[in-house]
Amino acid sequence: MKSAKGLILTLILMVALVAPAASAISAQENIELHITWWGSQNRHDRTIAVIDMFHEQNPNIEVVYEFSSWGDYWTLLTTKASGENLPDIMQQDYAFLKEWQSRDLLAPLDPFIADGTLDVSGVSDVVLGTGKIGDELYGLPLGTNSQAILIDVQAFEKAGIELPAPDWTWADFEEISLALHEKLGIWGFGGPLSDEALWKSLYMGYGTWAFNPEGTAIGYEDDQPLVDYFDMILRLIDAEAIPSAEQWAEYADLGPEGNPLVTGQSVMGYWWSNQIVAITKAAGEGREFKLWHLPRPEGGQPQNYIKPSQFFSVTTQAKHPKEAAMFINFFVNNMEASDALGTERGVPVVAAVREHLAPALSPIDIETFDFLARVEADGSPVPPPDPAGWAEIRDNIYAPQFVDPVLYGEISPAEGAAMLREEANLILARNK
Repeated sequence: MKSAKGLILTLILMVALVAPAASAISAQENIELHITWWGSQNRHDRTIAVIDMFHEQNPNIEVVYEFSSWGDYWTLLTTKASGENLPDIMQQDYAFLKEWQSRDLLAPLDPFIADGTLDVSGVSDVVLGTGKIGDELYGLPLGTNSQAILIDVQAFEKAGIELPAPDWTWADFEEISLALHEKLGIWGFGGPLSDEALWKSLYMGYGTWAFNPEGTAIGYEDDQPLVDYFDMILRLIDAEAIPSAEQWAEYADLGPEGNPLVTGQSVMGYWWSNQIVAITKAAGEGREFKLWHLPRPEGGQPQNYIKPSQFFSVTTQAKHPKEAAMFINFFVNNMEASDALGTERGVPVVAAVREHLAPALSPIDIETFDFLARVEADGSPVPPPDPAGWAEIRDNIYAPQFVDPVLYGEISPAEGAAMLREEANLILARNK
């Protein structure tokens, strides 16, 4: 009897001793963390370097990544969402943050801030607020940037044309594009002037925005600014000062390496400010590019604003949300990670990271920092996130029913602008 009792006691003690060890092993359980992003090869290389750093510090977490171009990214992620197969972390954009949140696909990050997993103490309230919907944070900004015209400085010098004034107008832009083409025999501007972001910022120059504050209707009633803008585009195409729709289709998916600005087939291009890093790398040594304000209407307001370059969000389909927050925290706060990332994703949002990078800034980094300082001094307030229904407007109305028919001469800009406003209003009315 004593022997049996002793055996039972021994077993109890063994279980008690093993339990903490089992708990420790469980805490270090090997997991796979999935992440997706869009970008250039330069971004891919930098991001993968940070993933490797994170794995070194967290060997039980294997980060499985997938990346694509901007054009393919949203199709890929929409397919994953439909199959309930979203990654733990997805790169998000300001234009789509609200829509994805409204579909219950993004998880709030606030619990991870509250438990100390995610440190946002170095991010300003203004920048952090761009990732909030209501009072909850659904995306942590990774950098700040602004729309820009990239200018090939040496091509301007070769043409004998002075760089434009910082507050140049669309009339100036048309005149300069024509002059560059006449002098150099290449496109004065090589890029998508019909980009949807330029439509939205166009109305910022007139003191409004593409959507009303409630997201229930288009934010303007006067189509004339958009009509005038597309009339200008058609004139420049006719003069061969910018690519036609057919010509641009050959370049649209080539990335920085095949862009006309990089290959010397154009003097100016439309990009976001952080993309000067990829453009400069693709162009190679000896090329000098500068970031310039978007043109504005005569007597109008700036069409530039400081925007979050992109976010990292944790999806509601994440299998490891806490570890996802750990990775995001490492990505934005770790100094070695910041060395690898530089300013490719925009000016870093954490003050200590900016201070850390300052002594080693390259000329391109300095150009980016200086440009955003100019936009901050001469820019418009950041608009609200795009409303639910924006993706449907962009994919089903703006591009196929407005831009393409106008550029291919099937309808006039006036007909297209009226149709765009009417059809978009029908979609946005669902938000009432």
